[in-house]
Amino acid sequence: MSSPAPISDQSVPQANAAKLPPEHLRRIIGTPPGPVVKFVTRFVFAFITWLSPASRDAIARFVGNLAYTLGIRRRVVLDNLAHALPEKTDAERRDIARGAYINMSRVVLESLPSGDRLPADWAEQGIEGTEAWEALKARVASGKGALIVTAHFGNWELLGDMVVRRGVPIDALVRPLKGALNTRIAENRLRLPAGLIYPRGAIQELAEAVERGESPFMLLDQALPAKAAVFVPFFGRLASTTPAMAVTAQRTGAPVFVVMGVRNGKLGARLRMEVEGPILPPAPGECEDPITEHTARVTAALERCIRKYPHQWMWLHRRWKVQPPSAADAKR
Repeated sequence: MSSPAPISDQSVPQANAAKLPPEHLRRIIGTPPGPVVKFVTRFVFAFITWLSPASRDAIARFVGNLAYTLGIRRRVVLDNLAHALPEKTDAERRDIARGAYINMSRVVLESLPSGDRLPADWAEQGIEGTEAWEALKARVASGKGALIVTAHFGNWELLGDMVVRRGVPIDALVRPLKGALNTRIAENRLRLPAGLIYPRGAIQELAEAVERGESPFMLLDQALPAKAAVFVPFFGRLASTTPAMAVTAQRTGAPVFVVMGVRNGKLGARLRMEVEGPILPPAPGECEDPITEHTARVTAALERCIRKYPHQWMWLHRRWKVQPPSAADAKR
């Protein structure tokens, strides 16, 4: 990939010029908070919004270090790392684990504020993989959407904000969620503006989004029940993964791009974009299962980025908890 290249402010569209998604994609499905929780969290969110980026970062580091020290899901994290990165020393894996807790805390505190959540110089952080990005933009300029794949990495919420501001309308593939925090994040997604596509009827909605010129925005690193998933290699083990991306690509011919928001080590939510693609599906007759193969190719691109910056991925997730059905189960 090419070295990071800054994009001038003149070439970056303003957020309020973004295309609105269809009305039926501008709804939040899930369990909202109760009245008491809603009242209390309104003040909490206002306080987080009031804080300076430096203060948010300091709190995130404190909370992340505290969660790691208290051992919250630490066994899951270290087990994931032992299987995924056996070449690392125990000390290196513990350092990565601590970084993952801090990154998760930063994601929450950076994603909850109202108003402009990105720093003034967000567009100056650059893009690595400019040829891939220009190919994605060319696809959008043609009037059709691309398929954008990312992971729970860096800050995926603010990455969506950056993509929209750079002139690519998106619709996020999401699950119905519970609670005040998840409701707030969904509200902020709608403010980008981004559409929300839920699992029921998702393939049809994704295909229609592509035809409208909107780009589905999908996180491809979550475990799914075995019956709804394909199993592809991820850090040396098979991981259950949604086939929605590959099925939509097959139906629409839309190109697939992996786009990651990588923290660059500077204070605050300063992310550069790393872009790879288009990641092509297998040619006709190349393999027996093109959906699984295409999913595997895209997942491999996610793994390449996570290996470069392991502190920034969500190792707290039980990514490999769902195992492929045995041959005996498959015959039933």
